[in-house]
Amino acid sequence: MSEQQSQLPEARRRRPLLLLIAAALIAIVVGGSAYWAIACPCGRLPGVYLRGREASEPVTNWSFANQVPLCQIQVTAGLLSHALNLNCWADRNGDLYLSCAGCAGKRWSSAAMANNQARLRLDRTVYPVTLTRVLDDAELDRAWESRALKVGSVGTAARPDGWWSFRVVSR
Repeated sequence: MSEQQSQLPEARRRRPLLLLIAAALIAIVVGGSAYWAIACPCGRLPGVYLRGREASEPVTNWSFANQVPLCQIQVTAGLLSHALNLNCWADRNGDLYLSCAGCAGKRWSSAAMANNQARLRLDRTVYPVTLTRVLDDAELDRAWESRALKVGSVGTAARPDGWWSFRVVSR
């Protein structure tokens, strides 16, 4: 019997084990990806879709958002949506804002500029919203002051350069 013939049965015995290992790895990757897409945003790791109870009525006063540590926003960004954690706050009129530092070129802000229809989750409720970038300096300053009230940094610093804010309106 040649050496090739004696190795053939060994290779045939290993094939099912290799197929089982490959199937297990594929299942782990698919399962992990599905969990990530549904469970996140997690910390700084973005997610894909925000789950939660869908709001049935538009919101006219967002003051309750100041009781929630973080907002989660979902924007359409190419083939997949993009969901992430952001700081949000309501001003004294109940208008809601969210923002970011160095926002130019970030995936979510670019997507929000291209398509302003988004979803916002506060606690376990998801609200359909429209995002509008604020460009008026007076409104940006008012929004920054309201943010400082929420995070407890009143009077510590002026609004930094490169800071973008978006007004959030319920739809």
